[in-house]
Amino acid sequence: MLDRRRLLHSAATAFAGAGASWLLPAPAARGQDAAGDYAGFVANVRREAIRQGLTADGVTRALALSAPNQKVIERDRNQPEFHLTWAQYRARVLTQRKVDDGRAAFARQRAVLEQQVLTRYDVSPGAVMGIWGLESAYGTLTGNFGVVDALCTLAYEGRRARFFRGELFHALAILNAGDISPESMTGSYAGAMGQPQFMPSAYLKYAVDIDGDGRRDIWHSIPDIFGSIAAYLAGSGWVGGESWGQQVSVPDSVAQSELGHARTRTLGAWMKMGVQQVGGAPFARPDMTGAVLRPDGPGGESFMVYRNFAAIRRYNPSDFYALAVGLLGNEIA
Repeated sequence: MLDRRRLLHSAATAFAGAGASWLLPAPAARGQDAAGDYAGFVANVRREAIRQGLTADGVTRALALSAPNQKVIERDRNQPEFHLTWAQYRARVLTQRKVDDGRAAFARQRAVLEQQVLTRYDVSPGAVMGIWGLESAYGTLTGNFGVVDALCTLAYEGRRARFFRGELFHALAILNAGDISPESMTGSYAGAMGQPQFMPSAYLKYAVDIDGDGRRDIWHSIPDIFGSIAAYLAGSGWVGGESWGQQVSVPDSVAQSELGHARTRTLGAWMKMGVQQVGGAPFARPDMTGAVLRPDGPGGESFMVYRNFAAIRRYNPSDFYALAVGLLGNEIA
């Protein structure tokens, strides 16, 4: 979930640039709205939403809010900052329990994933399962904050107000389309919704109706959940039939400055620098390009990552997160 990502060395703005088809002008900071208080702020949002063409009754129902949500404010202002090493992050995130639960979930839902989703999107089942596992523990931890309540509070508070105001209007547009009711639109304190933990802008761009009921339900419908994650990956450049990456051996003599997800070389060039597959076998395609990550420096684990790693990273721009998704998916599927 988004409100846990900073805790786990990830970016809290994973979806800031995703899917924004329109954004309203930036609001005034708190205390500068029409009435100088929360009621005035909400009234201004309501008027603007109706002016944008949203249904008055639906907007009024969604914005039946009397005060900022203090729990949201507390969570936003008091996020613990843990600077974890990759080894620490991996130990926390890729537990045997997470792997076992993922294998059981995959066994239950494999037919849905392979027959309804992967026939439309040529992505890896492991990547879909890995994201589902990290985002919501296979649907068990999705957050119980009202999304409109949370976003309205964060837009009013002024910290990153422009971003959260935009997401608030995206959320109102989703409600206006009838995909979900205000009461059922729940998520994290930061507005990340449903089992894939999409921000509203990402929902508008990538959420899909796979089960054919006319609604894009990322809260309850497994086909829609898997399909929306797959659509996100496909839209982010996933290349079918290719791996996201693999663990490799890198000589300690290779400088850390030569590594990183943006420093790509052919596998042949990497081999000349001493990079090998685990076990020492040469890479099968020396003409293929990749980048080497060694998150904890010499002596730590190293990985060769390919262009599908970048697609995972667009879901959440963190090397740790993308590595965890890939490794978890390998264990599950």
